[in-house]
Amino acid sequence: MSTTTRKIRSIIIGDEILSGRRQDKHFPKLIELLGQRGLQLEGAEFISDERSVIAETLARSFRKDDIVFCCGGIGATPDDQTRQAAAEALGVDLALHPEAERLIAERCADNERRGQGSGDMSLPENQQRLQMGVFPVGAEIVPNPYNKIPGFFIRDHTFMPGFPVMAWPMMEWTLDTRYIELHHKQRRVEHSFLVFKLPESRITPALEELERRWPGVKAFSLPSMGETGHPHIDLGVKGEPEAAALALEFLRGEALKMGGQLNPPQK
Repeated sequence: MSTTTRKIRSIIIGDEILSGRRQDKHFPKLIELLGQRGLQLEGAEFISDERSVIAETLARSFRKDDIVFCCGGIGATPDDQTRQAAAEALGVDLALHPEAERLIAERCADNERRGQGSGDMSLPENQQRLQMGVFPVGAEIVPNPYNKIPGFFIRDHTFMPGFPVMAWPMMEWTLDTRYIELHHKQRRVEHSFLVFKLPESRITPALEELERRWPGVKAFSLPSMGETGHPHIDLGVKGEPEAAALALEFLRGEALKMGGQLNPPQK
């Protein structure tokens, strides 16, 4: 598949997100980071910590040619099942990654220098920390500038912790290291305008005609029930700049022709 048509998705893992105990912050941040690079998010899934659910979701995801950012569940406590589920989905073993082992040992030594524990890797608590470097065989590490404990990358899936302070720099590193050739490959713009006194059913045929005339342009219609004081529709287009500009001009003309107003009605 051409690199310019590959889809980018996210998988957010965690019971705490689904229960509302914590609010997800990765979804809007990934959209922001992609937008800065001329890319866009094509889809997102929010799933539980249940290992079977993660494994089934990842097995389906690995069968695609998408670029996927997975956040959550790569720690070493019983509710962290993402590493195990990824290995299960791929049908491979888990193994301590040598570079991850080195980085985790460095982290423990750093803690000791700060008076926060011991750098002796034979201690039970440090052996437990090493579990965070046990990845599916064939995985590569994803550097973590916050505390050195890495995430992992395999089959175009980047696995990161749930903490934004760690995950977001890892997202950026992945985008700017593994996928830099995709940046700003497609020039796309989005334009819109508000129209008042126009029912959505009346403008729908024009939206359909627009997409027939400009096949690479996508039209959208977002009705509002009047949060600004007047019901209106946010009408717009997304696509290649020149075609989108022509499509927008057409859409604005059709909205006016059908009795729409571009300014709020006077009270």
